[in-house]
Amino acid sequence: MSWQVEALLGGKPRPFRADHASAIAKQPLTGLVTIHREGLTGDSQADRSVHGGPEKAVHCYPLDHHAAWREVLGEHPLLDDPGAFGSNLAIRGLTEAQVHIGDRFRLGSAVLELCQPRQPCWKIEHRFDHKGMVAHILQSGRCGFYFRVLEEGEAQAGDVLERVETGHEDWSVTRIFKTLFALGSKPSREDMADLLALDRLAGELRARIGNKFDR
Repeated sequence: MSWQVEALLGGKPRPFRADHASAIAKQPLTGLVTIHREGLTGDSQADRSVHGGPEKAVHCYPLDHHAAWREVLGEHPLLDDPGAFGSNLAIRGLTEAQVHIGDRFRLGSAVLELCQPRQPCWKIEHRFDHKGMVAHILQSGRCGFYFRVLEEGEAQAGDVLERVETGHEDWSVTRIFKTLFALGSKPSREDMADLLALDRLAGELRARIGNKFDR
């Protein structure tokens, strides 16, 4: 299966709140964009301790969710912006329920591997000036997801994201997010053991699960 990419997006850190900066405001990048191990040329992150890096190299927040957010926020002007939630890929028709940890995709001449869901933070609420958005994401599972880059390459708007291999098909992004992060979630030891065995799951997330499992 494949999905057309409407835009590749990037952003630069800029003043955000008090002494915080953020690059959450992504804008379309023009022409061929290099996709490297750390992400897209033309994109960067303000706080590298929680954003960016090889296992958060490319972020996708499905455009399909913007319609659901209009029911929550009304006609918020940011919902017309494909990079409103910090996404690097503007894609329709591909959501968390349809993808799995370890799915591999070709985008232009690059190969990406889905490795973890995105966990929401306060910057989303500050950007939209609306409290309760993080709780809504934790309840709805409309979280987005991250890719690592297996093969560096180039892509541009209009290219397709083609799934070339299905990963751990028992673990969709929806399932793993609701297991680990949904409001009131208490993953069973069986689920945690299964997650620890997923060799394509992001290493940092596996380590956190391992710490919980040991306790």
